[in-house]
Amino acid sequence: MAGILAAIRLRQAGEDFTVFEKAGRLGGTWRENRYPGLTCDVPAHAYTYSFEPYAEWDAYYAKGGEIQTYFEKTAEKYGIMPHVRFDSEVVSTVWDEGAGVWRLRLITGEEVEAEVVIAASGVLHHPKLPDIEGLDSFEGQAFHSARWQDDALVDGARVGVVGNGSTGVQIVTALSKRASKLVHFQRSPQWIMPVPYFQYSEEEKEAFRRDPALIEDIRNNKEYWDSIFRFTHAITDTHGPEIAAIEQICLDNLENSIRDPELKEKLRPNYRAACKRLIYSWSYYDAVQSPNVEVERNRIARVEAKGVRMEDGRLHELDTLVLATGFHADRFIRPTTVLGRGGVSLDDVWSVRPTAYYAVTIPGFPNFFMLNGPTGPVGNFSLIDIAEKQWAYVDQLIDLLRSGEARTIEPSADAHADYEERRIAAARTTIFGSGCNSWYLDATGVPASWPWSYEAFADAMAAPVLTDYRVEAAAELVER
Repeated sequence: MAGILAAIRLRQAGEDFTVFEKAGRLGGTWRENRYPGLTCDVPAHAYTYSFEPYAEWDAYYAKGGEIQTYFEKTAEKYGIMPHVRFDSEVVSTVWDEGAGVWRLRLITGEEVEAEVVIAASGVLHHPKLPDIEGLDSFEGQAFHSARWQDDALVDGARVGVVGNGSTGVQIVTALSKRASKLVHFQRSPQWIMPVPYFQYSEEEKEAFRRDPALIEDIRNNKEYWDSIFRFTHAITDTHGPEIAAIEQICLDNLENSIRDPELKEKLRPNYRAACKRLIYSWSYYDAVQSPNVEVERNRIARVEAKGVRMEDGRLHELDTLVLATGFHADRFIRPTTVLGRGGVSLDDVWSVRPTAYYAVTIPGFPNFFMLNGPTGPVGNFSLIDIAEKQWAYVDQLIDLLRSGEARTIEPSADAHADYEERRIAAARTTIFGSGCNSWYLDATGVPASWPWSYEAFADAMAAPVLTDYRVEAAAELVER
């Protein structure tokens, strides 16, 4: 998504650029994930580029395949496909101090030179497999949700799903109507935020086609944006009215939706709402009350040939085991080797935690920019909007290179250290740091995300503070 955005904007600016794509098709997470029930939890008309509305969404929340189609159509429309090199994973990018360029090496062995590198590699694309004894001994099919197998035995079969983030919840909801037996293994239950869901009629789609202003009315809906602002204020003010309202809605949803008292307690979290990423669903609670569905809260002892053995000795016999166990959220551009000034490795710089100045730039890595990089905003809102704001910031920095005002640009170490000190202190006080285990936390237990309001992020992205940057003029480079 972010790479397509950058390519569109670079082409519009008349730049000479290449997009290196590791796969054979565009789409990022919407290419990687194809599991049943895959749906974006941001309203469809809000999950588009601001400059490219889309009239064809089938429902209020779009399915993954539709989103993949949208990105491919957009890439074709804006003429970036000739700039994309598929099956061209970048295995290393090394800063050449003397020449003032990055030297990229592709998986094919080819080397490429670039004055600027934009890392738009996404966050959730390296599957995280659970450490469960005996997983390889299972006689049925076992696979990660992001490696969905189309021939998987699902219909009329006995299926287990491990994990209950958005992916696990969506898969269980979809398979509850297809499997003969469905077991949802969950380490800790999730708070479920009830949301509306409805299909768009052909008449409504036609109206969107005729009058794109109708789509803009949805995108700019005050209630929608107020909900985003309330959500980010709730994250940052853990004792305020906004988080209290979110918690009450989620609690009411549980109390009013689940009839069986025992199941209700199985599904009751012991942490505050929004500490983990909130799950938006209009039908999960209905799905888990189906007679063929069991919620399993006990610990897994091991996987055996016939199924999953629990610590209490019970065996769930299964035909298929789906591992909806998330991703390594700290990878970003890695495993690509990135070496900056003086051969400093990004792996070493990120040895404690991935970090970037305002989620975009890194000291010691000149002319290197990230979209949806570490410490950026995460939550139940559109990352397309986040990427667009970041691109506006990045483009202003690239303007200094375009104009010849600078040959290299990077944040100062002091500015980055100050930002990170403030960010960590604020992150510890957010709802993400209130006492749950989630992929939002870094290896030290600190929330890895933007800890301030959505409005504060928009303000920060409006214009770089150039006094926080080390700007090297072309003449300085020549003299050295």
